[in-house]
Parts: sequence; structure tokens; C-alpha cells
Amino acid sequence: MGNWLVAEPIGSGGWATVYAGRPAAEGEGPAARDEVALKVMPTAGLAPRQAARVAEAARREVELGRGAAHPRLVRLIDSFVLTSPGHPALDGAIVLVMERARCTLRDLIGAGLAEAEGGRLIAGICEGLAHLHAAGWVHADLKPENVLIGQDGAVRLSDFGLATELTGTHGYAPPMGTLDYLPPERWKGPLGELGVEVRPSADIWALGIVIHEVFASGAPPFTGATPMARGAAVQEYAQGRAPLRMDQSVPEFWRALAADCLAPTHADRAAHTAESLRGRIAAHEARELAPALRTVRRGRRARSVLLAATVCGAVAAATWTYAGRDGGPGRGDGSAGSPVRIRVFNAERGCQDRADRDPQCSLGLAIDPLRPYTAENVVPTRVWHGDLLDADCEVPRGRAIIDEEDLESTRWFRVRLPGGPARQAWLPAVRTKDRPVLPRCAHPAS
Repeated sequence: MGNWLVAEPIGSGGWATVYAGRPAAEGEGPAARDEVALKVMPTAGLAPRQAARVAEAARREVELGRGAAHPRLVRLIDSFVLTSPGHPALDGAIVLVMERARCTLRDLIGAGLAEAEGGRLIAGICEGLAHLHAAGWVHADLKPENVLIGQDGAVRLSDFGLATELTGTHGYAPPMGTLDYLPPERWKGPLGELGVEVRPSADIWALGIVIHEVFASGAPPFTGATPMARGAAVQEYAQGRAPLRMDQSVPEFWRALAADCLAPTHADRAAHTAESLRGRIAAHEARELAPALRTVRRGRRARSVLLAATVCGAVAAATWTYAGRDGGPGRGDGSAGSPVRIRVFNAERGCQDRADRDPQCSLGLAIDPLRPYTAENVVPTRVWHGDLLDADCEVPRGRAIIDEEDLESTRWFRVRLPGGPARQAWLPAVRTKDRPVLPRCAHPAS
């Protein structure tokens, strides 16, 4: 295609298929061998109005890529119209040549992210959005699939086919977009001759959804079995008939940030610009880093004390012992006797009848029931509604957990994971309907 050799397909969407590619001509230096992404947007066989939409989407991507270039936006290298009379399906296709990414944010969410890494990526998204908005554009289709991770590990916003240029405070776009990331006003917004109104606050709403997904292993804050059902949940919340419920695994700072992004009206979200959110993240990172810097300045002795405390803390978290049913000592070999099988329960009704083990319906198991139930305190192994787990002891007064139906419990069950990367984990009692009689687990620090 043009000056590029086409390799394997990378992915496809409604308008385009993306292929890996490389320069056809041999050059000098590593840049000449770098792979690129070839986004092919066919127009053959489309109705005139459909072909016009494809051409307009391509025009937006080219205009934004060449006029608003930034390190946090995917780099546009070339664009051309393919002439291929021998292949009618491809003749007239529009081809965009872009830098090739390592993966998408969706790929990383599925694998699990530590809080620090998730925060770094969200800060990169804010940086890209801040540049877009300052340049007079709204992305209008922000989601993890459109956040690329470059070969250098940095964020690159991509897929600007629905990007909308602002004329004053808002712009107009076709009534399109990914339903799970549309703000409340888009569900009932009027459709005029120019399309629907789009403001930067629409990107801020989508950012709030993305923040929640990053720290909740892909789970959305608004639940339902279908995008339309989740959209109905958004409307219930926006009209004040339902509270904003977030997964307990979302850390406190990011929970507050996501809640501001998910303010129910445009006016409420307008104060939370991408630039201001980026500043809040930077201030949070500085606060988190300050204690470590102070510790380093105290010298070798302070570092030795910190190391000893860290090792002791790790040993304490890993060496739970057990008390018998009468409160006496249990066996010291890490076993509490015969396990009892319990069934996992997910209060989200849309997840109870699913058998596809969708990541959005998965539940996390804790490493330590006394620590906050955050991303750092969750084992890699996930469970789903109906899974059977072997439980061998319980902690009656652990960290309080509230489920989606506002049921609260401090009771935790230790479960065994024979097939997972962690041999044991902790299931909060709100995640099962079973109430087994188990011996009490005794923590060395208690």
C-alpha cells in the first residue's frame, strides 16, 4: 500500500481495519525498520452518505494529527487514498499511517495494574486531553481501547474519527460514540442539522469511567447486562434516583477524582478540566513521594530501620495462624483442618446469569483482610458468581466491606486457590450467601 508493506492485522472496528506495516524501501538506521500501523478505511460499496462519513472521519484524524501534534497523541506519519483497480473492495480506501503502539490500555487493565502505574497512565490521559481541549478539540470517543501504550510505555490518545472541533464553548458531532462512555446529557440531547452538541466535559465524564475501570479491573461504575441497561443506570443516577456506587477496590484518592469526573451535569463537571485534574494528580503523587524522600535523607540508619520494618510487616502478613473452635491454638502448619466449600455470590444481577466469565463481572480476593480493600491488596486470581471455593477459617472483625446492595460485613473467609498464582486469599462475607461454621484465624499482630 503506497510506500508501505502490509503485515498481519492488528484489530478492526466499524469503519476500519488496522494492519502492522513497515517501509517498503530499505533505508538506513533503526527508524527505517520501525513497524507502523496502517489504518485502512474502505469506501467501496458504501452508500454515498456512508462514504462521506468515512471521508469526514479520516479528514478529522488527518487535520488533528497534523495541526495538534503532541507527545500524548498518536503520531500521524502519512495518509493517502489507495488506488487498486485489481482489488475493487480496496480501491478508493483511505489509509492512515501511524506509529505502532505496544498495546492498549484495555490490554493492561485485563492483566491488572498497580496503583502507581495506573496513576501514571491516567496522568498521561489528562495531559493528552488537556492539549486537545486547549487546541479546540473534543475527543468524543475516549475509552481504554483508544488509549494506546507506546513502545516507550507512555500514553498515546488515538482514534480521532469522532473528534469534534469547538466553535466557542461546544461543537457538533454525529450522534455516534461508545454507549458505555456517553455522559448523561448525550442520552437525551436534541439532534439538530449539524448533529449533537459536544463539550469538553463529555471527555471528562468518559475519563471518570476509565479511572474506575483502571482500578476496578475493568468493571464499570454503572452496571447492567447490556450497554442500554448501563445507560439506564446512568440516567437513574443523573436524575438523582440512584447514588454513584464505585467498586471497593478503587483507592480513596482515585475514587474522589472519578466522582468529580462523573458529576451528573455538564455544569457540575465544567470546573474539573483535564488540566486541573492533572494538577491534582501531580499534587497527590508529590504527597505520596514526600515520606519516602524524607526517609532517604535520614541516612543509612533510617533506611536500615525501614527495611527491617518492611520485612517484618511482610512476614506478619504472610504468617497467619489459627485458633481452634474453642478459642485455643490451632495447628501450626498453616492448615485449619477440613475445609468447607462455599459459593461466590455477585450482587450485580446482570452478572448472575452469565457464563462467559466477563472481566467486568469478576470479583477480587484480598491478600490481607485487615488492610484497605484496594488494588494493591488483591491477588491476581479473579473469581466469578457461582464459583466454589474451599474455606478453612474466618476473621470476624476485618476491614468493613459494603456490597452493591449496601450490605456491610466485617467477616472474611480464608479460601484456598489450588490453581491460582496465590495459594490463599480472603473472600469478604458479602461475596457469598453461605455462612459456614469455621475456626477463627488469629493474626500475629492481634
